[in-house]
Amino acid sequence: MKIAVICANGRAGKLIVKEAVDRGLEVTAVVREENQTVAQKVVKKDLFDLTSDDLKGFDAVIDAFGAWAEEELPNHSRSLMHLCDILSETGTRLLVVGGAGSLYVNPEHTAVVSDGPVFPPQFLPLAKAQGKALSELRRRNDVKWTFISPAGDFRADGERTGKYILGGEELTLNSKGESIISYADYAIAMIDEATKGDHIQKRISVVSE
Repeated sequence: MKIAVICANGRAGKLIVKEAVDRGLEVTAVVREENQTVAQKVVKKDLFDLTSDDLKGFDAVIDAFGAWAEEELPNHSRSLMHLCDILSETGTRLLVVGGAGSLYVNPEHTAVVSDGPVFPPQFLPLAKAQGKALSELRRRNDVKWTFISPAGDFRADGERTGKYILGGEELTLNSKGESIISYADYAIAMIDEATKGDHIQKRISVVSE
């Protein structure tokens, strides 16, 4: 199986690449600077400069783009729509590293995590930007996309337990009543979905056991 990981030099991207390589997949890292991953192949190019030819032949493309500075937050939507445009009608899966702020907290799906009174205000602009990107992605019926939201507490340096709970559109808590997952366990879930999952044009979520 051939997989491309976009923005592979990021913290999530590196672990996703490693998980895929460790499973024997053929992995290409798409990076702007020198490759810092264990990928066998590299495309050195800015995400916004990628073309259909750059992503031709891949079974799955994993989008690990992230932006946190306020002036860069619109790029969550811009970058995702660009990838949709160049993957349109190709049959290549597009799997997106999403956020937890847009997960629903009620069965009616009228309220989301970021609406809550205890949601950290410093993360609200990011959550809104990622939520907007998801809303736009939902309108793309021409792409085989899957948006994977992590738990609310997404820990970059958390341990790799090798286990996780697969959830859907709503915030899922583990047996301890926690919403937490490490980047390493998230990477496991991402590659599981890329290789075995069939959540096409759906948002799913993952939380540690």
